[in-house]
Amino acid sequence: MDEGLAELLYRVVMLMGDAARRRSGPDRRLSTSQLRLLGTLEEIQPATQHRLAEALALSDPAVSRALRPLEAEGYVAVDIDPAHRRRRLVTLTPAGQAAFLAEGKPLEEEFRTALLAAGFPYEQYLADTHRLAALLTPAPQRRPAAAWEADGAPEPE
Repeated sequence: MDEGLAELLYRVVMLMGDAARRRSGPDRRLSTSQLRLLGTLEEIQPATQHRLAEALALSDPAVSRALRPLEAEGYVAVDIDPAHRRRRLVTLTPAGQAAFLAEGKPLEEEFRTALLAAGFPYEQYLADTHRLAALLTPAPQRRPAAAWEADGAPEPE
């Protein structure tokens, strides 16, 4: 049976998720989803809650729910954006950074090491995955210039 690209990508993601869950034990405090959120935030912070949702391909309410326990544990700070009072800015705290480095980075390195040991071209896979993600990410919808001015933000290029 010839599998399509979507099916193959789904299988890879499921296998990686299974490996991450097997690696996690009772001493792990963060779920794979929480590590993903912290890792994404590490790359794009400070970020509005909406920007974080876009980067994670989640809804704004889903990100809001996901942030609550992380904020309660002191891993992230969620503050009102002083430039735009209706936006919420999310930043990684030092505790969040330490938790991500302790749990998330070793997991990433384990995957890399296992793939390289199996003769898998990891660097090529990573580059191809970034290109594929860019192709599959929808372009931001164009808004009238007046809408951007009303938000107090410059219109994106």
